[in-house]
Amino acid sequence: MVSMAKLSHALRSPKLPVVTDGVAVVTGATSGIGLATATALVQRQDVNFHVIGSTRDPSKVIDPIPGVEYLQLDLEQPESIARFCEEVLQRGTPSVLVNNAGESQSGPLEELPREALERLFQVNVIGHVDLTQRLLPAMRCAQQGRIVMVGSMLGSFPLAYRSSYVASKAAIKGFAFASRRELYPHGIGMTVMEPGSISTGLSSRRTKYVDEGGTYGKEFTKMINKLDRNEASGITPETVAEEILEAVLAERPKPLYAKGSMAEIVFPLSRVVPTETMLWILNKKHGL
Repeated sequence: MVSMAKLSHALRSPKLPVVTDGVAVVTGATSGIGLATATALVQRQDVNFHVIGSTRDPSKVIDPIPGVEYLQLDLEQPESIARFCEEVLQRGTPSVLVNNAGESQSGPLEELPREALERLFQVNVIGHVDLTQRLLPAMRCAQQGRIVMVGSMLGSFPLAYRSSYVASKAAIKGFAFASRRELYPHGIGMTVMEPGSISTGLSSRRTKYVDEGGTYGKEFTKMINKLDRNEASGITPETVAEEILEAVLAERPKPLYAKGSMAEIVFPLSRVVPTETMLWILNKKHGL
């Protein structure tokens, strides 16, 4: 039988070396959460990070953040990931990695094209895992670091017509939760950040796969319009960035941070309410 002392210890996140300097990498640093996080890392007065932000095309960065170095990264291309990591390591050992870049995708399961699914999982999951694997040896040798996987509350609370996006965020959460135990003996904290509805302008860039005149078209349109309204009135990227910095700077980073969409109520509720009820609530919130 497990003693109360061991149980109490197990309920606490492990204590890790604090990171306050070194190379901090933020993918997707030109908009939304990535932009806010890179800005916060640079502006924070009690740390001294060399912040590297990724972008698909550094020449198109219109309003660069002072103090952020931009490097080219296309998560669809394995060779781009390899080159990016080589350039990062030339600048020093990463102490912080925020895997944020990604694609938002919507559509009924029946109508999602295979090529779209493959691209989404390459960008949202495999690309970030590849990037993390390439940077981990240096972090492990340094015996310190923080990795934050930016997911979505949809990874915990699935929504109809978002199955591919939901699955990609659930996958990245699975990688993070499972590898957390592997990494903390080496001084590295692995954390997932799950934002709820957030006003980033992502709705205008969301890829959609649906036959609007087909079986699912009417209900899909109703859901997507409600989703866009929820996101337009959601929390700011800066609010999410604050939570990410809390995980980065914490001595005992938690496995999961969540913000927005009443996260402080929804997560505890999900522990006592049947899954079917939670799914009903979520779909109702989005007009279904």
